[in-house]
Amino acid sequence: MTIRIAMWSGPRNISTAMMRSWENRPDCDVVDEPFYACYLKETGLPHPARDAVLASQSADRAAVVRQLTGPSPDSPLQYQKHMTKHMPEGTDMAWCAGLKHCFLIRDPAEVIASYLRMMPSVDEHDIGMARQAGLFREVAAVTGEPPAVIDAADVLRDPGRTLAALCDWLGVEFLPDSMLSWPPGYRDSDGVWAPHWYRDVAQSTGFREYRPGTAKLSEKHRRLHQRSTETYQWLRGFRLN
Repeated sequence: MTIRIAMWSGPRNISTAMMRSWENRPDCDVVDEPFYACYLKETGLPHPARDAVLASQSADRAAVVRQLTGPSPDSPLQYQKHMTKHMPEGTDMAWCAGLKHCFLIRDPAEVIASYLRMMPSVDEHDIGMARQAGLFREVAAVTGEPPAVIDAADVLRDPGRTLAALCDWLGVEFLPDSMLSWPPGYRDSDGVWAPHWYRDVAQSTGFREYRPGTAKLSEKHRRLHQRSTETYQWLRGFRLN
């Protein structure tokens, strides 16, 4: 039976590099943000490549759930890359009871600065920290155990140690030769939004060296950071050591 891994992340959070790491394993298939079209249809937001996203995926949540929980793929592992904001409050999460769940977090100051390099504005919904905490509680209630949490800074400081701890928690073998480096370029499994969001990862061959954020935030964005920090620290209390 295939082990299905759901990785729940906010934006600008090395989530695509993590997907590359798992996809480079010989025993793992990946699914890239399967609820993105649902999110765009429901919110009407004018994201980059909106029309292409809606044309490339089902915008019916029930259909996406069937895709993610139906017959097992041929590979022993399936890695599902999810954005927490794609699952709005009130979404029935019973479908995910049989998955192994991990939450990827990042210091909100670094998320805000990175997001503003790609988009003209950012708010609490965009960075998704509050929804990440709410979804963490919902998934824990459905599965009966707290999900694993890893911090992007820990991954970048010591990817081998952090990924080994995650694999141990998941009960799968850590494959450092596969998971710590990968060929550059885009992948057939990338969403159609890849040319806008994945340019840096497409040039990468591994996890970049950790560099603390140095961008100066405006007063408005400092307040956003302050409001998000308590939630970030709460989630960080569950991270794997």
